[in-house]
Amino acid sequence: MKTPLIFPLVSAFVIGHISAQPAAVTVFEQGVLLRAADLLPADLLHGPSHRVRDQVVTDGFMAHFEIDSDFGIFEASGVPQVRQRIVEIEAIRKLVETSKSDLFAEGVKRSLEQPIDAVKNIVHDPVNSVKQVPKTVGHFFSKVGSSISRGAQKVERRADEAKENQTDAGTVAAQAGKGVGNTAKNVAGFDKAKLDTARQLGVDPYSDNVRLQEEMDKVTWAFFAGGLPLRVGAAVMSAGVTLTATNMVGIPDDTYALTQSELALRDEKSLTAMKVTAEDIKEFQLNASLSTTRRHRIVTSLEAMPKTAGRGLMIRLANSCENAEQADFLVSAIAILAERQRSGAADYAAVKIIGRLPGASTASGTLEVPAPVDHVTWTEQVAGFANRDDLGATTKVLVHTGILSPAAKAGIASVGWTPMGIAYPTK
Repeated sequence: MKTPLIFPLVSAFVIGHISAQPAAVTVFEQGVLLRAADLLPADLLHGPSHRVRDQVVTDGFMAHFEIDSDFGIFEASGVPQVRQRIVEIEAIRKLVETSKSDLFAEGVKRSLEQPIDAVKNIVHDPVNSVKQVPKTVGHFFSKVGSSISRGAQKVERRADEAKENQTDAGTVAAQAGKGVGNTAKNVAGFDKAKLDTARQLGVDPYSDNVRLQEEMDKVTWAFFAGGLPLRVGAAVMSAGVTLTATNMVGIPDDTYALTQSELALRDEKSLTAMKVTAEDIKEFQLNASLSTTRRHRIVTSLEAMPKTAGRGLMIRLANSCENAEQADFLVSAIAILAERQRSGAADYAAVKIIGRLPGASTASGTLEVPAPVDHVTWTEQVAGFANRDDLGATTKVLVHTGILSPAAKAGIASVGWTPMGIAYPTK
């Protein structure tokens, strides 16, 4: 399976609307070809089910990885995403192993012969099933009764057909999971069960990894509908390294405790308290480039800067994201500011937008611009950003992850910026 590889993805943030002067360093570079070992620790390069290809192309900002796995080829833009994909590949392996177990087969059998009450109610009493939904998600179900019933009846028909055709248990479970539909799963409590599966595996429950979502749906449904507890382990292992969502993917803990609609309501209340306009909040929640997890990470990062003015600007910037890669870059950039605020490394008075890059100024007037990049070369785009003529004599700090080439480091420093290297954000 491949995810889209987009070149370049960060330049939209870096260029923005800039007014540039000639740079002191005028010999420009291009993106370079690196080795995966230059950017990743040795214990992540190979695992039980994956191998990161050695050659890594960069575009002047980000590294673009290819990962061969037992479940297809995955592509990743940036070090945080390649780490996330490795976690997901190991999770898929664990789920596939689970789907071959006797307990999984028993769950499928029970789900068809003696489904738990929550699942049976969808067929026999859809109206009262809807009434039991928490108030936070009630507005989604105003006209859902008949459609839930039809969805559940399709499950029964598909299951009967599968049994007649002697279809394997995994296919039956996958058909059942898809047949009920998202609405019915929500009523039955399936969404909570899937959140727990994701938590045990240490993966993003709203990941755009299609294979991962299919495997989680299949395995979770078999155990949930069959009334059996699912235990796939608190974390997956790769080459002796424990990979978890909190230290590799940056997922807030409450992502696993609240359903999608509950998280949306929580985030809406938080943004409203920050004085973000209702129109901006609505656009934020509807932007297809911003998954539930991405939105929640942005909100929790902004919450970490309670006394910082202008946080609504970050929501407007998020609303301008046109694809997942841009969104991930912005999520990581805001996370850098939040982590520096939490740790006491900085105390921000206001957030700002520099072109299309987020930034924040301290009470003393220092401007910090986060750059969650992998390998920066001295290109015309970077020079144009560094030579902005609208920042005056402000003390400027580029807080960056990854590596700056010698030319990029010299060029940025020559026009008054102080480069500050930090680790990739994990929250």
